[in-house]
Amino acid sequence: MKVLTATQKPFSKLAVDGIRAIIEKNGHTFASLEKYTAETELLAAIADADALIVRSDKVTRDVIAAAPQLKIVVRAGAGFDNLDLPACTERGIVAMNTPGQNSNAVAVLAIGLMIYISRNQFTPGTGSELKGKTLGIQAYGNVGRLVASLAKGFGMKIMAFDPFVPAGTMEKDGVDVAASLEDLYSSSDFVTLHIPANDQTKGSIGYDLISKMPKGACLVNTARKEVIDEPGLIKALTEREDLKYVTDIAPAAAEEMAEKFGKRFFATPKKQGAETAEANVNAGLAAASQICDYFANGCTKFQLNK
Repeated sequence: MKVLTATQKPFSKLAVDGIRAIIEKNGHTFASLEKYTAETELLAAIADADALIVRSDKVTRDVIAAAPQLKIVVRAGAGFDNLDLPACTERGIVAMNTPGQNSNAVAVLAIGLMIYISRNQFTPGTGSELKGKTLGIQAYGNVGRLVASLAKGFGMKIMAFDPFVPAGTMEKDGVDVAASLEDLYSSSDFVTLHIPANDQTKGSIGYDLISKMPKGACLVNTARKEVIDEPGLIKALTEREDLKYVTDIAPAAAEEMAEKFGKRFFATPKKQGAETAEANVNAGLAAASQICDYFANGCTKFQLNK
């Protein structure tokens, strides 16, 4: 089988070497397309591929149509909104992600953003500490659990809301369970988002929730840009001059917000969540291993389009 890695933003050399080793050890052929600038390049490269590994690259209906032999596509990372799942399903293509491989990198960044905004973006002036503050975690999955563990080390009080987590899980970790999203936002000095972007969550975090946050509170977004209702966020920050917003995904109105809100707003210049050497390698190797396991044993443990 031919396994293609297609990455506009390439894996590290260490990751590529590891991916190649796993694929070739299992008797498959490795191919790579890096730093491509047009979809036409991907369409040509995927024409004879049996499997595809991507990062944030878009696997559209056109890409799938150009790959008559494609049997499996794996997104090296947790988020998978760049994969056209209905198109994969129609073709009988298994679509997977690699949950947990980037989680620690994202969790560390979330804590780092909290520190950065609390200390006036490292400019002169009196800041504040994380100790004693309440951290609200929206979605208690792989990243949420790691954020909770790290935050405890800073002496924070932890609260979480996730209706999809089995009863008792959060309590067992020493995390208070919010009765509702409104309860989470109204009780937390920081709220950190770890929800996917889907039909239920897109635009769901807006004025009504953000305006309920306590004085001096901060919303932290290392999830997806699309989950934020930007007009609602801007309205809340305008009316409440004590509120803050830090994000790893620059809003459409980032320049306007930076000028208007000053040190109450910060967006990383480029998405940094999974940008660590360790996460880069972990996600790539996991993707290669999952493909080989699928071909050898039919394993679909991380299939998204069941």
